[in-house]
Amino acid sequence: MAFTQPPLPFAMDALEPYGMKAETFEYHYGKHHKAYVDNLNKLTEGKDLADKSLEEVITIAFKDASLTGIFNNAAQVWNHTFFWSCLKPAGGGAPTGDLAARIDKDFGSFDKFKEDFSTAAATQFGSGWAWLVDDNGTLKITKTPNAENPLVHGQKPLLTLDVWEHAYYVDFRNARPAFIKNFLDNLVNWDFVAERLAA
Repeated sequence: MAFTQPPLPFAMDALEPYGMKAETFEYHYGKHHKAYVDNLNKLTEGKDLADKSLEEVITIAFKDASLTGIFNNAAQVWNHTFFWSCLKPAGGGAPTGDLAARIDKDFGSFDKFKEDFSTAAATQFGSGWAWLVDDNGTLKITKTPNAENPLVHGQKPLLTLDVWEHAYYVDFRNARPAFIKNFLDNLVNWDFVAERLAA
């Protein structure tokens, strides 16, 4: 069973009015994400891992240093697919309902959540990801290097921001803080985050 690249949940140019050009997705989705899928299929061809779910591959490969290449590609396939779902045209703003209440409870306020999330994303040295996770019933912000994600730490990912340079260089050059602010102000798909929390 080959691993596949799911389609983007929006058109390549759908986020142009909100700070992310179609060119970004031509490279980020069309080349980077696709390469991870292609590499994962090559690395798992003929192996037992080829018949497992992506999440199972990630969990198994994370614990085995000889499978680092498989882990890196499998996790990046999962991370990117998840990231696309965290974006939507005219997103951003503040969440509502149970998600908003949980953020207020665990961070003190939505503004404090935004501050903490922005700091995590801005201070992840080099390549990596910033996350909002459900950690045994408590919402927390984490950051992970390279391909690592919260699944390997027993946490439930709710929201992520890709802070690899290729995620923002076309639109923001080296201004990662501007990319982070734009994500929170204009792009976060809070409906998806709320669905993840409720699931």
